[in-house]
Amino acid sequence: MPATMSEVDTLLTKKVANRYLKRELLGEGTYGVVYKAIDTKTGQTVAIKKIRLGKYKEGVNFTALREIKLLKELKDPNIIELIDAFPHKGNLHLVFEFMESDLEAVIRDRNIVLSPADIKSYMQMTLKGLAHCHKKWVLHRDMKPNNLLLGSDGQLKLADFGLARIFGSPDRKFTHQVFARWYRAPELLFGTKQYGSGVDVWAAACIFAELLLRRPFLQGSSDIDQLGKIFAAFGTPKPFQWPDMIYLPDYVEYQFVPASPLCSLFPVASDDTLDLLSKMFTYDPKARISVQQALEHRYFSSLPAPTKPALLPRPARKGESRPSEFNPLDGPIVLSPPRKTRRVMVQHRGLDGNIFQTDKVDDHANEATDRISGRSETMPMSIDLSVFGLRTPPRPTLNSADRTHLKRKLDLEFPSS
Repeated sequence: MPATMSEVDTLLTKKVANRYLKRELLGEGTYGVVYKAIDTKTGQTVAIKKIRLGKYKEGVNFTALREIKLLKELKDPNIIELIDAFPHKGNLHLVFEFMESDLEAVIRDRNIVLSPADIKSYMQMTLKGLAHCHKKWVLHRDMKPNNLLLGSDGQLKLADFGLARIFGSPDRKFTHQVFARWYRAPELLFGTKQYGSGVDVWAAACIFAELLLRRPFLQGSSDIDQLGKIFAAFGTPKPFQWPDMIYLPDYVEYQFVPASPLCSLFPVASDDTLDLLSKMFTYDPKARISVQQALEHRYFSSLPAPTKPALLPRPARKGESRPSEFNPLDGPIVLSPPRKTRRVMVQHRGLDGNIFQTDKVDDHANEATDRISGRSETMPMSIDLSVFGLRTPPRPTLNSADRTHLKRKLDLEFPSS
């Protein structure tokens, strides 16, 4: 009796699945797990991302399909290669080229000394990969150090395109709940639904700053606290700096705080480095430098030349969480815009646990502060918390509050892709 089509498909699926021999667990993400494996047909080491298909309403199918579709079109030396994709036992398996480590491991490894040439090389490869995405009208929307993978030859490649989207159509709206919070552009934190490549540029600037400081640059505990960290570093934006800011959906007015000199935030950075950072950290997304313009900036043509990828330092095996730093200075006070009735003050705690710089406000304002700011204990700049025996703040992900809402948003967005 001849086999049915479904039986043939099952046999083919098993045949493909049996081709790969799993070795070890590499990590877990929002929608699945990643394994190291051997391709028994070629002997090549690969990474297999196993995604739980779930039910239609969960949107996981759409996320995986989008990643497959985009990676098939994005072929570049600085973008991860998708080798194969197949379903097996209720899961979708994506087979990628194997990468030894990621940029977060480099930043965290205290045995590695990053020279200006090394940092320039990492940033050049990051921006080259991002430039290819933007040339193909793709937003990455999840730029962060552990999504920048490093191969055995030192090459850096952009990975994890589960949140990526095609952009460029006028009036198209997207969810603003993308990127880990520390890498979100201010327009996203103010709730914009219409944005372009500038959100990736801001995140790349945060990664640039993290390479220079060897720690996350701005560590907010909530969206309003993240904005406070940004404004404390770069100053509260004035209307001429960002005219459209007051029209954003979640806009709230912040008390004016003057900008800190960039050279005080990055004391060892060169003038070219500071100039590029200032252009990437521009508040108005319309005035923010593009990725291609950033690659053409004099920072990359001046000495020292970028280190060749093969000569870049290699990270050790991933260890425990790295130390975080903080500076006990107040962020700016948040003021309600005219259409709001409450006054919000963000309060912070000192090292002894006592709240400092408090003002007398009514109970309603205190409740709003608790609810909105989450009583943040981390500050814009930081010192090594480990010397005080304190626990470092967890790196934000999209696994908690944003996850359910994001899944629903991805479901709604997918048909228009």
